[in-house]
Amino acid sequence: MQSVIFKDLPEKYICGIKIKENNIFYSLIIKTVNAMKQKPLLLWLLALLLWNCGGAEKRAESPETDDSVLLKQEEIHGTEVKKVDLSTPLNQAMVKTGQEIYDMKCSACHRLNSERLVGPGWEGVTSKRTPEWIINMITNVDMMLETDPEAQKMLEECLVRMPNQNVEPDQARGILEFMRNNDGVK
Repeated sequence: MQSVIFKDLPEKYICGIKIKENNIFYSLIIKTVNAMKQKPLLLWLLALLLWNCGGAEKRAESPETDDSVLLKQEEIHGTEVKKVDLSTPLNQAMVKTGQEIYDMKCSACHRLNSERLVGPGWEGVTSKRTPEWIINMITNVDMMLETDPEAQKMLEECLVRMPNQNVEPDQARGILEFMRNNDGVK
C-alpha cells in the first residue's frame, strides 16, 4: 500500500532540498514512511531528522559573522615589567584566575607538560625563566621579540609568533601563579 503523504505532488521539499518523485531519496522516504506504519520508533527518528533539518531558510537569511568587530578591537600592550614580587605560599585565587585564562587563551598552543604543541610546553618554565621575563612575554610579545635573544630563539624553534592575547597585568600575574603551581610550588 502506497503512502498518501507524497501523493499527487510532482516534487517535494525535504530539509530544504527539492526532491522529484523519481529520485532515489524520494523512494527511500516513501519506503521509510511505509515501514513506520509498523514501527513507531522509526517514525520518531524520521521526525527528529526532519526537525533537525528545519530552519534552513532562517539560517540562509542570517548575516555572516562580521570580522570587522574583531579587527577594530584595540590591542593592549603593557609597559615593561621590571620587578615581580612572588608570594609563598601561592595565592590560590590567582592560581584559579590563571588556570581560567590558560583554559581560555593559552591551552590551544601550550601544554602543561614539556610537550611542544604550537608553542613550548610549560613544564619547568618558572625554573628556566625569571618571573619578569614570563610576565613580559605574556603582556609585551612585540617588545620581547624585538629585544630579547631568548624570545627570538623560541620564535625560530616554534616558527609561529605568539599572538597578543590582550592579557591585563593582573591576569598575567595569575598565569604566572598558575605556572608556578604547575611546576610544584606550594
